[in-house]
Amino acid sequence: MIENNELAKTNRISMIDTYGEILTDKEYVTNPAIARDTEIDQMILALITPDKSALLVGKPGIGKTALVEGLAYRIHTNQVPDVIKGWKIIKINLPALLGKVNVDGTEVTKLQLLIEEIDNIEKTILFIDEVHLLVAKNNSSLDVDFANMLKPYLDRGRILMIGATTSEEYEAYILRDRAFVRRFLKIDIAESEGEDVVRIMMGTLPKFEKKMNVRFPYADFQQERLFAWIVEYTSEYKRIYEIQSRYPDICLTLLSSAFSYAVFENSETVTLKHLYLAMKNTNAIYDDAKTKALLDFKDRFNDMLIKEGIELDTL
Repeated sequence: MIENNELAKTNRISMIDTYGEILTDKEYVTNPAIARDTEIDQMILALITPDKSALLVGKPGIGKTALVEGLAYRIHTNQVPDVIKGWKIIKINLPALLGKVNVDGTEVTKLQLLIEEIDNIEKTILFIDEVHLLVAKNNSSLDVDFANMLKPYLDRGRILMIGATTSEEYEAYILRDRAFVRRFLKIDIAESEGEDVVRIMMGTLPKFEKKMNVRFPYADFQQERLFAWIVEYTSEYKRIYEIQSRYPDICLTLLSSAFSYAVFENSETVTLKHLYLAMKNTNAIYDDAKTKALLDFKDRFNDMLIKEGIELDTL
C-alpha cells in the first residue's frame, strides 16, 4: 500500500489500492522478462528522457505486460540506473475506473481521483495496458477525456507512464491524437523467436512449480528437448488464427495446461503423459498439425516414455 497524506485527510477511497497493483512490490520467483534485455533497456531510456514516456506496441500475446513486470523486477532488485531506483510501477485497470464516485458530497470521476492521488506520490510510473482506450473517442463508455486530463501531468514529468497496445489499435486510435503521441517514445515489441522461447519456458518453470506445487522432474537437457518440441509444433502456420497465437504465450499456455493435468491427477510431478494431453486437447493448433505432432512426440521421446512406463495409445 502506498501512503498518501493528502488522501488520508479526506474520506476518499484510494483508487490505487482499489483498482491498481504495485508491480514493484510483488515477489517474483524468476525474472518475468527473460531474453528481453534490449526492450527493457529501451523502456528505461524512454522513461529517463525529459518530457517523454514509453509506449509498447506489438501483437497480442507476445509479452508486453511481462516486459513491464521485468522492469519492476529490475527496480525491485536495484538493477537499474540510479535515476529510477526506488520508483514504483503502478498497474491500473482502466476499464474499472470508468464512472464516478461521491466524495464529500460531490460527484467526482474516478480517473480524476486517480490522477490527483498519483500526483501526490513521489517517483511514480503509471502502467496502463490497452492504452488506446484513453484516446478512443468513439468509445461511448468513456465519459471523460482521460488523455487530455493526463497530458499536463506528463508534460511536467510529475508522472511517468508506460502504455501498451497492439499495432492495429495504435494505428487506429493513438496516431489520431498527435499531441498524445508526442509525449511518448514508441517501442516496437517483436514476437520472441524459437531459442528465446525455450529460454523463457525454462526460466518460467520455477514460477509454475511454486504456484501449482508440482515439480517438473527433468534435467536441463531434457527440458530443452521437450520445450524445443513444443516450440516446433506451435510455429506460426500451425496455430489457429488469433487463438493464443503468439510466442511465448502459446507455449506457456501449453506448459501451464500440463501442470494442470498433473494437479488434476493429484500427481506430484508433471510427466510426459501430461505434456501429451496438453497438446492433444489444445484448441490453439490445427487438427492436422496436432495429429503430426502427437505422432512425432511418441517417436521422438520413445526412450523417455519407455523409462517412465507410459503407454500413450490408451489416452
